Amino acid sequence: MLKIADKLFNSRLFTGTGKFQNRQAMTEAIIASDSELVTMALKRVDLYSQDDDILEPLLQQPHINLLPNTSGARDAKEAVYAAQLAREALQTNWLKLEIHPDPKYLLPDPIETLKACEQLAQQGFIVLPYIHADPVLCKHLEEAGAAAVMPLGSPIGSNLGLKTREFLQIIIEQTQVPVVVDAGIGSPSDAALAMELGADAVLVNTAIAVSPNPVAMAIAFKEAVSAGRRAYEAGLGSRSLEAQASSPLTAFLDDM
Repeated sequence: MLKIADKLFNSRLFTGTGKFQNRQAMTEAIIASDSELVTMALKRVDLYSQDDDILEPLLQQPHINLLPNTSGARDAKEAVYAAQLAREALQTNWLKLEIHPDPKYLLPDPIETLKACEQLAQQGFIVLPYIHADPVLCKHLEEAGAAAVMPLGSPIGSNLGLKTREFLQIIIEQTQVPVVVDAGIGSPSDAALAMELGADAVLVNTAIAVSPNPVAMAIAFKEAVSAGRRAYEAGLGSRSLEAQASSPLTAFLDDM
């Protein structure tokens, strides 16, 4: 099982709530994924409504933990304020910290993210910061009190896959807190690859939400994450540019 802070997770597939066609499609896909940690943008939910299209169906699922995120925050001050509102309304101190002032590429601001992480950890939040695949930044966030780090595979919603693969490998090797690969995972094979590299979990949203069949895609991601983790635990064989015979050579042809 995966442990982050004080929680244990059977599933290593985390999901999001954006871009689904409707409430029913979102709910069915998330349930099919077996995800136990689901993020939602605070800017898209009504924190004080009992019938919010995102919150209400999630609150009906007792196995799902909410992970509010600060998407839309442009600096540390806005992110900390949003986190405090979420804790008061949702009664959770878990937070996906997102600060991306650039609306075109939605790339995270490393300086403001580190600053906000330090403040939020001191205030008792369980902080999961969304960041560039920067191994040095990951160490700083770990020292600042992050419960996990969430390096991107490629830009949010791009479905480009693991363009940062080599940096993710360094992060996985060095970081002492769980590594959740987030953003850009466009296919189940991307998720499987992240898990084979040794990631502790992946977060997938767009690839499931925009599929013509979100439920089937959610199941495909669930199976891919499970297969990738099993392969990592079993141990992958080494790679070589030269061919390696899969059967040992014998001398029987020498007699011809």
